[in-house]
Amino acid sequence: MSSNQLARVAGGLYLILAICGGFAQLVARSGVKVTGDVAATADNIRTSSTLVTIGFVADAVNILFFIGVALVLYVLLSPISRWASATFVVFVAIAVAIMGSALAAHAGALMLATDPAYTTSLGAATADALAALFLDLHGFGYLVAEIFFGLWLAPLGYAVYRSGYFPRVLGIGLVVGAVSYVASFTATVLTPGFLESDLALLLALPAALAEVSFILWLLIKGADVRLRLQTSPATGRAPAAA
Repeated sequence: MSSNQLARVAGGLYLILAICGGFAQLVARSGVKVTGDVAATADNIRTSSTLVTIGFVADAVNILFFIGVALVLYVLLSPISRWASATFVVFVAIAVAIMGSALAAHAGALMLATDPAYTTSLGAATADALAALFLDLHGFGYLVAEIFFGLWLAPLGYAVYRSGYFPRVLGIGLVVGAVSYVASFTATVLTPGFLESDLALLLALPAALAEVSFILWLLIKGADVRLRLQTSPATGRAPAAA
């Protein structure tokens, strides 16, 4: 495949994972948890069981396509920087492992809230409490994965910056997005109620803008190998793999 084709495949996979991940997190699970009320949380899971199930499927697609994006971008960018490309693949692999574990907790919450066998065996109150606990465990799993959502953008941004395939501002934006993710994780852990504050949205904005811009560039512009073959103003030579 040509560099343009690889870039557009990566952009398509990235777009699908962004849509699926956003749907699962912002639509399927949004509003389900009621802080301090496990019974209401379990009732919300039961009431929205179809939507929560679709969210599970969307997250599974999100995980699968995350791996695909990383591998396609590795093929595209490893000639530019092998170490950076290998590093972002490792970070994605760690994130995917954490997301998979968190997704198992999502399934556990759904089963505990909706399967009468658990209510019969454990009692309604215990089953509801465990369903809420599993939903919380899913949330904490995604919070830990957020570290690697950020970390993979740093070597990716470096490779994008050096590649010549893309405007260098995209690479800089991805590195800033990496810092944004890690800062958001830190603030969430250290500051109770941070996710409900306006600052959380403000802190997430750089990462969102960087990733959306990169996706759009991949889809619309692709990657122009001719730009990479142009001589570097700094060295007088074409960029080499590092």
